[in-house]
Amino acid sequence: MSEAPQGGGRSAAEVFDEVGARYEEVFADVPGQLAALDWLMGRIPPGARVLDVGSGTGRPTAERLARAGFDVTGIDVSAEMVRVARERVPGARFEVADVRTFEPPEGGYDAVCAFFPLLVMDQPEVAGSLTRMASWVAPGGALALATVPGDIRGLDIVWMGHRVTVSSLSSDEHLRLLAAAGLEVVHHHTAVYRPHGPDAGPEEHLYVHARRPA
Repeated sequence: MSEAPQGGGRSAAEVFDEVGARYEEVFADVPGQLAALDWLMGRIPPGARVLDVGSGTGRPTAERLARAGFDVTGIDVSAEMVRVARERVPGARFEVADVRTFEPPEGGYDAVCAFFPLLVMDQPEVAGSLTRMASWVAPGGALALATVPGDIRGLDIVWMGHRVTVSSLSSDEHLRLLAAAGLEVVHHHTAVYRPHGPDAGPEEHLYVHARRPA
């Protein structure tokens, strides 16, 4: 989770500024995320340009990509997360930016990673952001996505001790929007992940591997 809410809860920037590096500890070693990264890295050429949306602390996504020699840019709405990421992953670039307004470079990216960045916003913004991210994938490129699926709009929850307002889309709607944006979904599955520590409960995760035909 890494963007801004529709109203009731605090903004994602505020929440993630306070959560900071603790997010990395609570959501460590997510099997589906690590598998998606492995898939992505096996599909793109050495030195490929990769965008990590909702980059958080930079670990594990940007760190693994940078170590593998890819040209990595991470964006996050939390200035504190960006500060931590710059410190922990000097081999990548990080900037404070919002997926809803971010402008990619000409030609887009060879790959886009989006691990849980679209939950703390309104449902139409989730759909719009998903379509925007898909449009940034260059021909022959790939997208790795993870989220908590469900036809949910404006639900107030307490997450890691913070009140936030979340929205999402059903698994089928995620797949439909990616296909409508010209991506081919090559794999998708759901799995339950149990975070480390008492202040975050089990979550159902949707993982999607997709590509844009060359």
